[in-house]
Amino acid sequence: MTPIRMRTHADRSVLLAASGNLPPPARRAPQKSARLRTAQSARPIPRSWRRVRRAHSTEVLTMCRWLAYTGNPIPLETVLFRAKHSLIDQSLHSRMGATTTNGDGFGIGWYGEPDEIPFIYRCVSPAWNDRNLREAARAIRSPLFVAHVRSATDTPVQETNCHPFRRGRWLFAHNGLIRRYHTLRRDLMMRIDPALFASIEGSTDSEVMFHLALTFGLEHDPLTALERMAGAIEDAGAQHRVDAPLNMTVCATDGEQIVAVRYSSEHDSRSLFHSTSFRHLHELYPHDPRIRAIGDDAFLVLSEPLVDLHDAWEKIPESTAIIARRGDIRQLPFKPRRST
Repeated sequence: MTPIRMRTHADRSVLLAASGNLPPPARRAPQKSARLRTAQSARPIPRSWRRVRRAHSTEVLTMCRWLAYTGNPIPLETVLFRAKHSLIDQSLHSRMGATTTNGDGFGIGWYGEPDEIPFIYRCVSPAWNDRNLREAARAIRSPLFVAHVRSATDTPVQETNCHPFRRGRWLFAHNGLIRRYHTLRRDLMMRIDPALFASIEGSTDSEVMFHLALTFGLEHDPLTALERMAGAIEDAGAQHRVDAPLNMTVCATDGEQIVAVRYSSEHDSRSLFHSTSFRHLHELYPHDPRIRAIGDDAFLVLSEPLVDLHDAWEKIPESTAIIARRGDIRQLPFKPRRST
């Protein structure tokens, strides 16, 4: 018999059969069903999102992380890198998100001199892997800044989709979603002031939310503008029969004040915290290097706590707005202003 040269594993069984030396078929382990494999490999979904998952079984649940700081000027690296559970650590090891990793880009926005337009740096790289961010955070000192790490839903990973967004002196960052956004997008865009429309650069629901708030007077009455923005989204959802159309934690700032909101149509919003009194923390932990650089009157709003100090953080209640301005902190109810 003329030898046959084997070329692939697939040819091997043919060769052995031709030579009469085919071994008995190996016993294969029973295969698990696709449903069982999926169930065993799926990541657990936080309790606060299980009801949403049941109601919207095809929805991709993702979660960004953000923080905003106001107080004495500090290097951005103090909260972006140095803290035990810094924002950069959260981009890779989120503890409270539906997804652990937030690697679809990042952005920082900060204020320098009074009356100066804020600076922004945004990039599609994962925050933990960007050396320029680390260098910038070490060099930049600011009395007010916003930072965001992104986990994209169904919009492209591109620089114009990274937060924060900027218009004049205003910065805006968002965590959450407009449910069935592609269904509601046209109606929402039609409500944006034509004078603002050309400044929309990306394709996210977050940027549309920002421009709706600007349309409704964000520069003059931020809280009312955000309530009208939320109301417009819920109006559009009702018209198109979209259940629970809005889930958001948002931050808007003009360099003088931070306005942060935790709200969702189903009253089950994503996590948001604020710092308590740093003056009190300095008294309790006078030698703790994690908070030494932060002044007594500083204030933080953030998706996840940075350090595990007792009494350092307070969870912001559902349907609540926080307004921080020069050491004055107000907590107010948040209710969408609907037109229907």
